[in-house]
Amino acid sequence: MSDENLPAYIQYLQRGSIYPHPVDNVQLLQTHISFVLLAGDFVYKWKKPVNFGFLDFSTLEKRKYYCEQELMLNRRLCPDLYLDVITVNHGGDQYVLGGTGEVVEYGIKMVRMPEDRMMGRVIAAGQLNYGHLDSIIEVLVPFYQKAEGTKNIVEFGRAASVAVNVLENFEQTQPFVGQGAISGDQLCRIEEYARTFLQQDQLFEGRREAGKIRDCHGDLYSANICLADPVHIFDCIEFNERFRYSDVAADVAFLAMDLDFHGLEEYSTYFIERFVATSADPGLLQMLDFYKCYRAMVRGKINLFTAADPAVDASIALSCKEHAARYFNLAGKYAAGAVQ
Repeated sequence: MSDENLPAYIQYLQRGSIYPHPVDNVQLLQTHISFVLLAGDFVYKWKKPVNFGFLDFSTLEKRKYYCEQELMLNRRLCPDLYLDVITVNHGGDQYVLGGTGEVVEYGIKMVRMPEDRMMGRVIAAGQLNYGHLDSIIEVLVPFYQKAEGTKNIVEFGRAASVAVNVLENFEQTQPFVGQGAISGDQLCRIEEYARTFLQQDQLFEGRREAGKIRDCHGDLYSANICLADPVHIFDCIEFNERFRYSDVAADVAFLAMDLDFHGLEEYSTYFIERFVATSADPGLLQMLDFYKCYRAMVRGKINLFTAADPAVDASIALSCKEHAARYFNLAGKYAAGAVQ
């Protein structure tokens, strides 16, 4: 989209001269919920004023709260990466980053990671290796062991609680049926599989009793992993606890699905086998395809949300629709038992 269609504060933040550190140029990235500005050695992330039901950033007060949550929760895995909550202020007739005056917006300031080590870039370059996955596992296993698993959190592992998240995807995808990414028949077959699996209460109860329901990451896939030394796993779900309070299997299934999506099935299998062995959690395998299917539906839905955002460039919207179709096809394969 052109600059004049962006919020005024984002236009202001695209000027390198306003930052208190050297900035040669500012790069703007967008998701369905965020504006992300890469500026010199730092990243500034701002929440869009959107409300998708499962996520509500519609007021300044809520965006402040979720910025604070984002900072606290991501410091569990990246204490050196997440620096502070920062503001854009309005004083007189101009904006000021981190100044005085009326607060226009709240955001997060982060250390900028090496872009060539972002997992998506490494995958695209054909450079992913098993050692990278070992490094991720070395971070994840102790993270899950230390993560909270209180009585309240464990309740989110019940089949009825999991169903809230899983079935919501079908409801929110329904309006997009017939627009090129997914057909009505596809959606019905995947939903039938999910509903049938959700009837197996004993599986979900077994995971609860085994202590596998934890305060997890919630968004564990390649876009949120930097394969530097040490590995950084960032951008966890801060906006809705029910997406983060989950079976560990649901978290690692996301990355396994993502590897499948990129045509790296052997790496996906290796990752799961090594994770199961390292964490001594063979019960995870019974849940894997169900949660892979769920995660593929999530990514398909999110890509459609992004494509529908008027703030997103037409070329990006088209790419998102194409990715959504691939995710839905993958979800269909999990539902049919066609992906090993």
